[in-house]
Amino acid sequence: MHGLFVGLTTLDLIYLAAAPPEPNQKVVAQDHLISGGGPATNAAVAFAHLSSKSKTSEQARGNSNCKLITALGNHELASLISADLGKYGVEIIDLAADRQDPPPMSSIVVSQDTGERSVISVNATGRQIPLTQLARLNFDPLAGVEVVLIDGHQMDISAKIAQMAKTRQIPVVVDGGSWKEGFEQVLKDCDYAICSSNFLPPGCFSEADVCEFLSQLGVRNMAITKGAALINYKSGDRRGEIAVPTVKVIDTLGAGDIFHGAFCYYLAQQNLAAPELDLAIDSAQKFTIALKQASAIAARSCQFFGTRKWMQDD
Repeated sequence: MHGLFVGLTTLDLIYLAAAPPEPNQKVVAQDHLISGGGPATNAAVAFAHLSSKSKTSEQARGNSNCKLITALGNHELASLISADLGKYGVEIIDLAADRQDPPPMSSIVVSQDTGERSVISVNATGRQIPLTQLARLNFDPLAGVEVVLIDGHQMDISAKIAQMAKTRQIPVVVDGGSWKEGFEQVLKDCDYAICSSNFLPPGCFSEADVCEFLSQLGVRNMAITKGAALINYKSGDRRGEIAVPTVKVIDTLGAGDIFHGAFCYYLAQQNLAAPELDLAIDSAQKFTIALKQASAIAARSCQFFGTRKWMQDD
């Protein structure tokens, strides 16, 4: 499978502690990690990992099956992110390669007893990539791609990529973690919207409002995730709920991102396998199967500290 991911990349400084510090308090962490982060980035790593498991040795020696369009730059700290993503086979398409300033950073405290995380971060607001940068690429970023994921942190680039993908009938998945100005320009070309309960477009105050908003934009498949609670989904006229696996939670950081990456993988896998296996499944079944499989991967990730350890011995 080949996937294209578009959005935010951060350098994550992750600490495991009894609790986040109170004002004027210093806390000693029990563990710490440094890794690349961001919704599209963590999703890309999950997709690359799952894809690598299904590769033959010959395929593994070929080109990356996972590309990430982002704004990284060439500051010294960016090399830490590049090294991390390179380990997992994610190819970075850096549309801000000439930038000298530090990449966006996040500081995260994971509470040891609950696995809940507290985050302070810088997003991509000050690093928006102009469309001219996409036009300067000397290759087709969608060549061979079977699924696209967009997190909304690079809106102009994302809208263009979504439009291009729709023209080529490549499925577009939107990670709706929270509403961002201009998201409607991406959603109108979206096939699958997977939103958190925090995703509230203007004028929306409930899940029903959100579903109606997405439907008006032409989104056929949508799901709303709520952590460990049931996933509510709508596919055409079909609605339902999906239970989330119950696990001992160590760390919830990045679980949603990993869910989205896994969803993209399982969706692409079905699209490739169905003709060969003559699977008589409709689009709603395909959607719910991928949601269930992705939920299992996200649940597994919550049993480990950080956003990468779940892949060890997987």
